[in-house]
Amino acid sequence: MLVTGGVLLGATGTASAEPIPGCTAGDVTAVATGVSAGMTTYLFTHPDVNDFLTSLQGLSKSDAKQKTKDYLAANPQVRDELNAIRQPGVDLRNRCNIPLKAEIASVI
Repeated sequence: MLVTGGVLLGATGTASAEPIPGCTAGDVTAVATGVSAGMTTYLFTHPDVNDFLTSLQGLSKSDAKQKTKDYLAANPQVRDELNAIRQPGVDLRNRCNIPLKAEIASVI
């Protein structure tokens, strides 16, 4: 009986915990929407980058990762511009302790 009470008490405490300010599901969605809109605008106004990223479709993850690393190394301005677009998402993940898949983090 005590074990059950402890489990219930622990679950209640976790459920009522306040989220970190600016880290609600709505905040995450708003930032993701902004980053997505920024990336869309960038790709449509930079057809060479759009074409390159489109050319990765159908490649294995490892091939796409290597080609992307090579492309960004050869095009540091593109890398910096894409990083600037992504920065609000990076800041949110860091502030709110949201994990990022390793494959994505290691490419861009």
